[in-house]
Amino acid sequence: MIKFKLNGSVVETDAPSTVRLLDLLREEFELIGSKEGCGEGECGACSVLVDNLVQNSCLIPIGALEGTDVQTIEGYSKTPQYQVLNECYATAGGVQCGFCTPGMIIATEALLSKNPHPSEEEIREGISGNLCRCTGYNMIVDAIQLAAKKGDGLW
Repeated sequence: MIKFKLNGSVVETDAPSTVRLLDLLREEFELIGSKEGCGEGECGACSVLVDNLVQNSCLIPIGALEGTDVQTIEGYSKTPQYQVLNECYATAGGVQCGFCTPGMIIATEALLSKNPHPSEEEIREGISGNLCRCTGYNMIVDAIQLAAKKGDGLW
């Protein structure tokens, strides 16, 4: 039995320890915000926070989660920080098809929680593990800059 915290609640699973976190989230817990893009940790579509660090859930065997704190976009969407990011991404046009957006939002949270007022270069580095094929990065960078201003004091 593997026990960890998921979006604030303690959960247990008896799934094999080699099952990927991405598959467990989508299949057992029906949390489908994290997407499988590449399955190799290159695109960031499956990003989640594990102990407040951005992780690619497609690379994590659930056996490594014992005692950790996992937050998905579904859990994060209940926070005031998410509300600011959601509004800023929409205002700046940082969302088109939406496939990358959950992972991009998770990466943005990780960045702003460490550096509430990042430079453009720091923003680009902070989201560098996340690919977007529709929007392009300028509007996403604009969204993050706007969120840093609007959310002053949240991070």
